[in-house]
Parts: sequence; C-alpha cells; structure tokens
Amino acid sequence: MTAEINHSGLPFKKLILSIAALVCAMAALSGVIDEEGVTYTDEAFKRALITFGIARGLNGVISVAQGTEIAVHPAGFGVNFTPGQILDPVNDLVEQFSWIMLASSASLGIQKVLLTISATTVVTWLLVCLLIVYLISVWRADGFPVEFRKFLLFLSVVLLFIRFSVPLAAIGSEGLYWYFLHEQYVESSAGLENTQYNFSKIGNEQVAPDTKEQGDLINRAKKIFESASQGISINDRIDKYKEAAADATKHAINLTVVFVIQTVMFPLLFLWIIFRGAKAIWAKLLAAA
Repeated sequence: MTAEINHSGLPFKKLILSIAALVCAMAALSGVIDEEGVTYTDEAFKRALITFGIARGLNGVISVAQGTEIAVHPAGFGVNFTPGQILDPVNDLVEQFSWIMLASSASLGIQKVLLTISATTVVTWLLVCLLIVYLISVWRADGFPVEFRKFLLFLSVVLLFIRFSVPLAAIGSEGLYWYFLHEQYVESSAGLENTQYNFSKIGNEQVAPDTKEQGDLINRAKKIFESASQGISINDRIDKYKEAAADATKHAINLTVVFVIQTVMFPLLFLWIIFRGAKAIWAKLLAAA
C-alpha cells in the first residue's frame, strides 16, 4: 500500500517541478522581472542623485555663509562677526552626508550593472538549457547517473540565483521603501531644500556698513542709531543660523537613514532571504533526487 502511494505520488512531484521550471524559464525569457527591477533601480538612483545635488548646494551655501563677515558699528564702535564657528559642525556634517549620498548613488549604479549582467542573453539561455536538461534527467532518471543529476540541479539553482536574485532584491527594496521610507524621504528632502533657502536668505540680510561721509549732525545721529540697531540684531541672526543648522542636521540624518537602509540594508536582506530560499530548495530537491 505504501509503495503504491509513493509510486503514484512521484509523477505528481515531477509535474510540479516541471511547471516550476517552465515558469522560471518563461520569466527569464520574457524579461518582465528585469524590466521592473531596472525601473525601480532607476527611480532610486534618480532620488539619490537629486539628494546629492541638494547636499552639495547646501554645502556651498553654508561655506559662503561661513566666510561672510557681518560688520556693524554700534554707537561708533566697530564690531565684526563671522558665523564660521557656529556653522562649521553642520557644514562638516553636510559634507559627510554628501559623500554618503555619492556612495548610495554608486551602490545603485552597481546594482544596475548587476541587473544588466544577470539579464544577458548568455545567462538567460544557459539557464533555460540547464532547466531543460535537468527536467529530462528527472523524467528519464534511468538514463542519467545520480551524481550527474545532482550536478545539474546544483548548476540550475546557482543560475536561478544569479538570474533573479538582483532584480527581485531591487523590487523588494523599492516596495519596502514606498511602504516605510517614502514619507520620511519627501519630508526631509523638502526640509533640506528649505534649509538651503533659509541660509541664503540669512546671508542676503547682511548689509555692508555705509563708509561714506555721514553728513550733518542729524544724519550722523541717524546712522549711529541704525548701527546700534544692527548691532542688537546680531543675536537674532545667530539664533537664525542655529535654527537653520539644527534643521539641516535633522534632515541630513533622516535622509542618511533612508538611503543607507534602501541601498544597503534592504538589498542585503533580500539577497540573504533569496539565498536561504535557494539553499532550502536545493537541499529538498537533492534529498528527492
């Protein structure tokens, strides 16, 4: 009775294996998964380049603000103020952030190259041919040695991993990005652009002192009053710089988290899951060989 059950179940297992192999072959030949993977990688690459440009622009604006000297003459006494010490830490952070964005862009560029390699005609047809030969060895087991069938199985699983792991990882990473990280990216990216505008605005408020002849006594008194008011406003400008620096720090850190997770952690996570799945399938098929 048991022997009959095992015997009757064997063709069903072969049929399921044949259908699975046929689906994999059709997916490889159609290139649908590859197109989706490339599309998602291009979108992530575009986001990384845009954010890198924002970071470099912000770095330039902060550098200009660092070198700008605020000169006032309250009550006839000269006072010079340079916001370099306030902005130096945030400028270093933004510069490091721009390097992280450059590395993220490079990571996405490497993923796109791997997508192109995995989708080449040679890899695709080699996989299809291996699957066909393996299925023949499954249905005509008597004509193939066991070790040869195991070798065919091993090569098929390896090529399946090479062919589909990168596009599937790209699709999975983009899906998790939209579910968990998109809102944070949009908010922090817009915030970083707004911070860049704020730094430029604060810098444009700096008016050089009037060094021309002061004129009569009334005009001279007016100039002294304006200079005194300008001197009092230094603290307000310092507060504005501090607030803008805090915003830049917050948004840069948030965007660093977004791109490190999407370009490094998510792809590695999906590659690990796919690898473990391929290893489990190979072990199961090897036991049944």
